[in-house]
Amino acid sequence: MAEGYCVKCKAKKEISNGVEETMKNGRKAIKGKCPTCGTVMFKILGKSAIIAPTTPNPPPA
Repeated sequence: MAEGYCVKCKAKKEISNGVEETMKNGRKAIKGKCPTCGTVMFKILGKSAIIAPTTPNPPPA
């Protein structure tokens, strides 16, 4: 799964029970729990994770 930063443990850890979500602005993120303390962890994914909608090219006139 993805690695995120737990603000309660103050360390990078593997996100457990991670679920991929889409934020309001269309970017992808992973939301899950810290395996040690159970705090909610949230990691915003890079721009390469965004899948842009494809528009078909109009036929030549």
